[in-house]
Amino acid sequence: MNRSFLALALAAGLLSGGTAAAQTTILNASFDVGRELYVDINPAFQTYWKGKSGQDVTVEQSHAGTSKQARSILEGLQADVVTFNQATDITALEKGGAVKPGWQAAFPNGASPYYSFPAFLVRKGNPKGIKDWGDLAREDVEAVFPNPKTSGNARYTYLAAYAWALKANGGDQGKAQEFVKTVLSHVPVFDTGGRGATTTFVERETGDVLITFEAETRGIQKEYGDRGFEVVVPPTSLKADFPVAVVDKVADARGTAEVAKGYLDFLYQPAAQEILAEHFYRPTLAEVAAKHQFPAVTLATVDEVFGGWDKLNAEHFASGGILDTVFVNQ
Repeated sequence: MNRSFLALALAAGLLSGGTAAAQTTILNASFDVGRELYVDINPAFQTYWKGKSGQDVTVEQSHAGTSKQARSILEGLQADVVTFNQATDITALEKGGAVKPGWQAAFPNGASPYYSFPAFLVRKGNPKGIKDWGDLAREDVEAVFPNPKTSGNARYTYLAAYAWALKANGGDQGKAQEFVKTVLSHVPVFDTGGRGATTTFVERETGDVLITFEAETRGIQKEYGDRGFEVVVPPTSLKADFPVAVVDKVADARGTAEVAKGYLDFLYQPAAQEILAEHFYRPTLAEVAAKHQFPAVTLATVDEVFGGWDKLNAEHFASGGILDTVFVNQ
């Protein structure tokens, strides 16, 4: 077996390496733009877990659009935990038998240790004067975000735009659909995940505004300080919870259930919450949130606007739903 295949096999969990390896190595399947976050989270967890249990643990990472991640797990990816950006993709794992029912009650805050929301990143000087969701429907504005059929990140963008249009038009569903249809028609290219959209906007210099999680916009602004990117937090947006779950089918089979749960528990600890805030995610621990100055924003929720994820999925994301209606010729 050559070295590259062996490394890939170990990262995917295809080789257990025996009982000891199975007990000390876990795979976290996460959302596409969470790479840098978990580069910092994982060593902090290793130190925490060593002190708590005396056990050394290795955390492997897999990053992609969360819908793609869910499909991969159902097709055999040996992920012990998921740290996603949308509940519906964990629900898909539950329906597929990979996650046990009741996963949202297994951890605090509906199993969401942190949150964010769709915000805007514009080019130096904001030449198009983009300030709010309504600007995205202008003929002179090209918005960049991933495909909402493959990316949880993009689904939040779609839903935030829809929620804005509903409010702006007195709850008129038809006008809201026309608005998001126009916005979607102005997207020059649909990448499959959030990081691909970032590359399109930043490296390929395509589009006038990147729409992604606030945390990603601020991370890009910091990383590319010489480019003069500006973050625009719209007055209103849609709260994006980041739900987590143990993949019970995998963790039970591999004997990693205890460390998998410990990993997700750690995300609620002050040390992890500080790391989350440093990466511009909004922590749920009040004492940590108070130490960081996040811009004010009014956040609607999926429950308030769409009646919950079950109703939303049936009306918007099911085959033949509203998304299919407005996402034409894409």
